[in-house]
Order: sequence, then C-alpha cells, then structure tokens
Amino acid sequence: MSTETHNIMDASDEVPRQSPVPWAVAFSVSWGSLRRRIMRSLITMIGVVLGIAFLTYMLVTDDITGALVRANVPALNVMLQKAGVDIFGKDGTDSRMVLLISLSLLTCLVGIINAMLMSVTERIKEIGTMKCLGALNSFILKTYFIEASLQGVIGTCIGMVLGLLVAVATSAASYGGHVARLFPWADAVLSLGLAFFIGTIISIVAAVAPAQWAATKEPVEAMRAEE
Repeated sequence: MSTETHNIMDASDEVPRQSPVPWAVAFSVSWGSLRRRIMRSLITMIGVVLGIAFLTYMLVTDDITGALVRANVPALNVMLQKAGVDIFGKDGTDSRMVLLISLSLLTCLVGIINAMLMSVTERIKEIGTMKCLGALNSFILKTYFIEASLQGVIGTCIGMVLGLLVAVATSAASYGGHVARLFPWADAVLSLGLAFFIGTIISIVAAVAPAQWAATKEPVEAMRAEE
C-alpha cells in the first residue's frame, strides 16, 4: 500500500470534532421535549408538588397562627386555645412546629429526588438513540439537566400555590374572618420565597446526578434498557 493511499485512509478515519451545543439551543430542545410530554411530566412532578405544598402549608400556617396570637384578641385567643395553640409561648420556639417543618423538608427532598430520577430513568432508550445519532455527552448533560430543573421549578411553583391555598382555607375554617383581617402578608411572602428557594435549589442539585448518569450511558447499553 502506497504512502499516499495510507494517508487518505487515515484522513477518512478521522472523526470531525463537534462543537459544544450552546445552552440556548439545549434549553430550546429541553422545553420542546417537556411540552411534548406534558402529561407524563405532570405525573413526574407530583413528588415535587406535594413536597413543596406540604412545606408551604406548614410555613404559612405558622405565619398566620403567629399573627393571630400577636393580635391578642380575647375572643380569638379562646379560639386559638381550642385549636391547641399555646398563646402564652408565642415568643418561644414551638418544637412541634420545628419537627413538622423538618419533616416537610425531608418529604420535599425525597419527592424532588424521586421525580428527577424518574424523569431520566424512563427515557434511557431515547438517550441511546440520541447518542447513536452523534449527540455529545455535554449535550445530553445540558438537555436533561435543564429539563429536570424546569420540572422542579414548575412543580415548586404549583406546590407553593397549592400549599398557600390550603393553609389559608384551613386557617379560615378555624378562625373565620380574623384570618383575612390579620393576614401576615410580609411573613407569608417571605415564607413563599423560602419555599421557592428551597424547592429550586433542591431541584437543581437533584438534577445533577441523574443528568450526569444519563450522559455517561453507553449507546448500546441504553438501547438494551427495558421500557
């Protein structure tokens, strides 16, 4: 074989270097995939919604109860005591409330991680197909990270609204019009911001491992995975 022929074969064996896909393109692909799978995505987000809803409910309920206690209205104090609220310990730390909020955080964490894992695991064959078509690991990582994060953020927002509505409804059922008159808007906004921050951060962190796992799957192994 001549040197010229050998050089031609070597050149043909070289794989052109692919450029990394911009984050904007990855976001567009992820958003389109999320819209196409909206019903399955909603099912996946249930864990996120319930976790954040529970957390928001506990935080806002605590805010409302604290505002009602601080109002120090005799008739309202009687209602609070009947509901089991310690109106004389308002300046102290309610250990029961701390425990419930801690449990809600744990529920939120488990729900979000489970949702993110489900989002990637159920699409292993899709990963294999994309890799067979030449998708780079970085592209897989970006698209699945963005999609999982979007599901987490959307689920967090839905959970916040649901938790807020339930907290206000249950408090109004117990204390009537006092809730609307003494509603702690500033404290409630801070609690919603805290719930959003926690849900978003946990969603992003929980999306990293599944996205990395998806990116490192070998095409043949991914294509063999059962649905």
